[in-house]
Amino acid sequence: MATYEREVKRLLVKAGWERVRQSAGSHEQWQHPGNRSPKTITVPSKIKSRHTANNILKSAGLKKVF
Repeated sequence: MATYEREVKRLLVKAGWERVRQSAGSHEQWQHPGNRSPKTITVPSKIKSRHTANNILKSAGLKKVF
């Protein structure tokens, strides 16, 4: 079974997102520094579903990849 966390994090960094902090459990908080109003998204450390991966990218304002 494929895991998508490495590719999702690579795409977020490429789009200018930065990891802000480790959140509850195995999740990370990411923020885009260029936004006027800070938007934060939560990214789990293990992403096993392509639907979850695409939903994270959608929340970040990026196109579906998987």
